[in-house]
Amino acid sequence: MSALLEVRDLVVSYGRVEAVHRVSLDVGEGSIVTVIGPNGAGKTTLLAAIMGLLPSQGALRYRGAALGRLTVEARVGAGLVLVPEKRELFASMTVADNLELGAFAVRKSGSAAAASTLADVFRRFPRLEERKAQLAGTLSGGERQMLALGRALMARPRLLMLDEPSLGLAPLIVREIFSIIEMLKATGVSILLVEQNARAALRIADYGYVLETGDLAIEGPSDALAANPRVAETYLGGRAATTGA
Repeated sequence: MSALLEVRDLVVSYGRVEAVHRVSLDVGEGSIVTVIGPNGAGKTTLLAAIMGLLPSQGALRYRGAALGRLTVEARVGAGLVLVPEKRELFASMTVADNLELGAFAVRKSGSAAAASTLADVFRRFPRLEERKAQLAGTLSGGERQMLALGRALMARPRLLMLDEPSLGLAPLIVREIFSIIEMLKATGVSILLVEQNARAALRIADYGYVLETGDLAIEGPSDALAANPRVAETYLGGRAATTGA
């Protein structure tokens, strides 16, 4: 499987404090890759650097081309999209208007392309269509996460980066969100998933990395990570996950 995203020796610093230390990872075409680890490990910082929101050192390649000098807008236009941890919706705008804002890159292809993408988002998230005239700030936590995902999909991503999509959600909604992520993979979207819920992340991922205090501690196929005694003890509540469940 060819690598859609290649990260090599990535270093990200806040002033003199180095938050990510020479991290290397790959995201293959049509795969789900997860990065798990504790709070403060540098997971969000890693995604922000890949997206171009933070300066970094090292090599970033996407579809074989260097990302280094591309602006955030250019990265979105190339198909690289981030759903941030805080979702960053426009609370005083409607669901429909939030989705419309996500389509700025697609607009270059004409209004018909944007309308087709919107119809596809509504097929995936029928609740968003039901609530399209509702203000985003009045949605439930699960609906806000669906809107954040829907807005990202309006940009027609080839690589979707998700930062803690399960954060603050009830277990039933978490299962629904992760089911949606699996369905997105089936459409050909590659996914880089940062998640504290290691059990849920490893269940749907093809490959995983464990990030601890800015360093990659362990990596491997998700089923191997789930069976790793150290990963099980630290992140899975003391017992190995069953990735097929």
